[in-house]
Amino acid sequence: MALIVQKYGGTSVGSPERIQAVARRVAKYKAHGHQVVVVVSAMSGETNRLIDLAKKIQSQPDPRELDVVISTGEQVTIGLVSMALLELGLKAKSYTGGQIRILTDSAFTKARILSIDEQNIRADLANGNVVVVAGFQGVDEKGNITTLGRGGSDTTGVAIAAALRADECQIYTDVDGVYTTDPRLVPEARRLKTITFEEMLEMASLGSKVLQIRSVEFAGKYKVKLRVLSSFEEEGDGTLITFEEDDKMEQAIISGIAFNRDEAKITVRGVPDKPGIAYQILGPVSDANIDVDMIIQNVSLDGTTDFSFTVHRNEFDKAMGILKNQVQKHIGAREVAGDSRIAKVSVVGVGMRSHVGIASKMFRTLAEEGINIQMISTSEIKISVVIDEKYMELAVRVLHKAFDLDQEDL
Repeated sequence: MALIVQKYGGTSVGSPERIQAVARRVAKYKAHGHQVVVVVSAMSGETNRLIDLAKKIQSQPDPRELDVVISTGEQVTIGLVSMALLELGLKAKSYTGGQIRILTDSAFTKARILSIDEQNIRADLANGNVVVVAGFQGVDEKGNITTLGRGGSDTTGVAIAAALRADECQIYTDVDGVYTTDPRLVPEARRLKTITFEEMLEMASLGSKVLQIRSVEFAGKYKVKLRVLSSFEEEGDGTLITFEEDDKMEQAIISGIAFNRDEAKITVRGVPDKPGIAYQILGPVSDANIDVDMIIQNVSLDGTTDFSFTVHRNEFDKAMGILKNQVQKHIGAREVAGDSRIAKVSVVGVGMRSHVGIASKMFRTLAEEGINIQMISTSEIKISVVIDEKYMELAVRVLHKAFDLDQEDL
């Protein structure tokens, strides 16, 4: 008998029929003697509907009150899922985040989990119940309802699995696992049987939308075994996200190609080359809560240099305004230029640690297609490049082929 936490996303519980299918799947696990905790999202489209509703009342909704509104989506789902389980003759009990006491900080709309009181869950499991928990939400120390930000139900599922020391946390979604790249872009993309936490973390941070990055960080920190599965398929092993295996490094050098078209590049030209200049440029940007990704500073010529970095495309105009209005004159820079039509493409794989020539192969492949590289960033297990957005799909396809990712048995 195993203790399994299953998390179902919005599309998996998007209709009464889908909810009934979830109940039947849970019933199969119970029939095999397993203890099951089910964590659910709001039904697909419901959170957006609630946000739109709030904005019709208040153009910039108060964060505390917005959390009160949008947390109701998951509350509806847990009740419906529990009813579906009861209808099948199973014992089931639903809980909101506050009833479980998923304690968070007070950062409304983007709270972080501090602790989970799992005693009620354990008691219900011991009594043969399926426990159904609302994802995405918790309460702060004052009892205020909080939400964890977009994709927060994944984090709830992993956090509960960690608190219960579950044998496995299964993330059910609309795809049947983690792929070498987006199959909609590259039809030859293959599902990975396994991927390491490090690789999945890089893939999630670089644009892969399968799992929320915070949930992967949480799983890695607390050693929670994760499996990504499709809720639309009856059978299948999905993709197991686990710790690095020695033999894996000898099999697949590269595990996947990630891409992100939501970036923009900013260059501050003619910057005095002196200590502290990077802080004078990026400090005001950071103070405005704008995340900076890749950073490049060119070699100094005549005492000046060019300083380039990338930000999310949604924050491009805000960052440009700060630099032009606050920074440029203050530091004596010649010009602030920007480009919102870029994309980031990355190759990811733990095998890079034991193989040389990955970067040169990547650069040669792009050069053969006439794709110019504007920026480069590397880590132990990834190489990222910034290119013109119009070449992104071509770059992903040729790199996928160059690193033999269209082969079976990855």
